[in-house]
Amino acid sequence: MRVLFAGTPAVALPALEELRAAGFSVVGVLTRPDAPVGRKRISTPSPVAARAAELGLPVIKAARVDEAAQAAIAALRPDVAAIVAYGAIVPPSALVLPEHGWINLHFSLLPAWRGAAPVQHAVINGDDLTGASTFQLEAGLDTGPVFGTVTEPIRAEDTGSALLDRLSRSGAVLLAQTLAAIADGSAVAIAQSGTVSLAPKLTIEDGKIDFTAPALAISRRIRGVTAEPGAWTWLDGQRFKVGQAVLRPDQRDLPPGRLAVLGKSLLVGTGSHAIELLAVQPAGKKMMKAADWLRGIGTVEGMVFGG
Repeated sequence: MRVLFAGTPAVALPALEELRAAGFSVVGVLTRPDAPVGRKRISTPSPVAARAAELGLPVIKAARVDEAAQAAIAALRPDVAAIVAYGAIVPPSALVLPEHGWINLHFSLLPAWRGAAPVQHAVINGDDLTGASTFQLEAGLDTGPVFGTVTEPIRAEDTGSALLDRLSRSGAVLLAQTLAAIADGSAVAIAQSGTVSLAPKLTIEDGKIDFTAPALAISRRIRGVTAEPGAWTWLDGQRFKVGQAVLRPDQRDLPPGRLAVLGKSLLVGTGSHAIELLAVQPAGKKMMKAADWLRGIGTVEGMVFGG
């Protein structure tokens, strides 16, 4: 089959590579336009656009699938479109362009966590199991019938980015298998059933730590928003990021947000027991080991997170 691949971030790359390795004819790529990156805000192609250029594939750069983008897609004559984290809604007029429509690889077990940030929400909410689904894209938000799923346990130490990396690879194989089944006529799509949950895109505010919450909830939030948008709090009126922390149920005497040192460990109180900070990023600095930050400031006496 002639496949149009639609995707933007690095998490979509394993699927693009898997489709090519499986022998599909990837006739072009749809991706979002170049965007400013880094402190100098240099205009940079998306990871999918950069890889497509290396492969010599035609690239359609579009912030939305408007008439111009649809004309470019039609000119490629795809039999099917495979979409992985493209980042924009595909309108009904574009859904009908390929004979077999658009097949979406989504990183949840639908109908759980429909939306832009399914993996992060699964970690934040303490799910034990997640996965990836391939489904027929339609006008609703991740509502189409499902072709197949793969499951993945959520480990106690998983961050959102680590879990998404694993799912991007297992999901890539699932996507290739789904397209192969569509090609040979054996694919069956089943309507979604079960409890619906929504996973909207995370904002900076979603990363703010409430130290009056229980330690386990704080740990899940830190891991869920790592690496993006990142966990943070206030310290002396400046944003202070937390990159990694572990539970310390043996320490229950610290008030919420209060910092303390125990041996070589940097602790902070929560609404239940303490957590130990392993990686932090003070304002204007790079992420560093908490022990290195502690050596640099000398003491945390009287310091309290929050505000």
